[in-house]
Amino acid sequence: MKKLINDPFKVTVESIEGYAKAYPHIVRLVGPHVVARRNAPIQDKVGVVVGGGSGHEPLFLGWVGYGMADAAVLGEVFAAPSPTFILEATRAANGTVGVLYVYGNYAGDNMNFDMAAETAREEGMDIQTVRVWDDVAWAPPERASERRGLAADLFVIKVAGAKAEMGASLAQVKQSAQKARDNCRTFAVALSPATIPASGKPTFTIDENEMYFGIGAHGEKGVRKTKLLSADETAEILVDAVLKDLSLRSADEVNLIVNGYGSTTLMELYIINRKLHGILDGLEIRIHRTEVGSFLTTQEMAGCSVTLMRLDEELRELYDAPACTPTFVRCQGNTGT
Repeated sequence: MKKLINDPFKVTVESIEGYAKAYPHIVRLVGPHVVARRNAPIQDKVGVVVGGGSGHEPLFLGWVGYGMADAAVLGEVFAAPSPTFILEATRAANGTVGVLYVYGNYAGDNMNFDMAAETAREEGMDIQTVRVWDDVAWAPPERASERRGLAADLFVIKVAGAKAEMGASLAQVKQSAQKARDNCRTFAVALSPATIPASGKPTFTIDENEMYFGIGAHGEKGVRKTKLLSADETAEILVDAVLKDLSLRSADEVNLIVNGYGSTTLMELYIINRKLHGILDGLEIRIHRTEVGSFLTTQEMAGCSVTLMRLDEELRELYDAPACTPTFVRCQGNTGT
């Protein structure tokens, strides 16, 4: 796989530096692996720190700004950031009233963020954590806390950031983020693998006439290979798994993400979205917001995921609250104006 890079072992630091140079009016470079809001830390506001491995852009890095995260920390491609870098991000976001960590539920991230939190607490900071675990393919509902984090990161980070921006306490921000997390489910499919720059090898093998359901954010193998299906057939399988796991009923209201994994075109995602709306409309499930695009990518992997978040009044208000980041903007109100 051809890639426009220099040194395969410097892609993360070089890309973060380039990102910070592109958006100096919103973010500042804190260190080789950390960016923060330009005006962070903000006194008397809960700081929201997000992060994980790089290679998923715009995930984490692109959601630093007003109404979302205060700092983001990235490890190498598909690798957890070190506790040292996480602590650097924590200090950059600490406005003296506590910091909330939001990240995907992966072993390396869990260990390193926990280590950073321990050190931060020794420095007098109040740290809380919300791990995102929305992947229905990874474990059954009764073991939801073992599931991996996928595109629901967007919903959870948006909710946490909005709550923090409103001046809520750390406990309140954590509670709202947990509510968002617990009302999200995702199911994903891949048509081709990804390659890691340092190795140049595909993360899995698949034939031209196959697709792989249940893949992970790092290109982990899925749970079921099938022949290549149509967009409508694929959409039905993806949303059916999410609907069953979330136990949605008629008159429920949801937000929807149709996420592309890197090389999937918007044309394909819109075709998937068309079918999803038809299915949900037929079930009388109301769609409040639809996000179509690449939010959590896996390098150049082809494929998509479907995420639903069940809404209540609070989650709807927090998701609709204004936000301004380099890759996600929410204008005031529901009209998009």
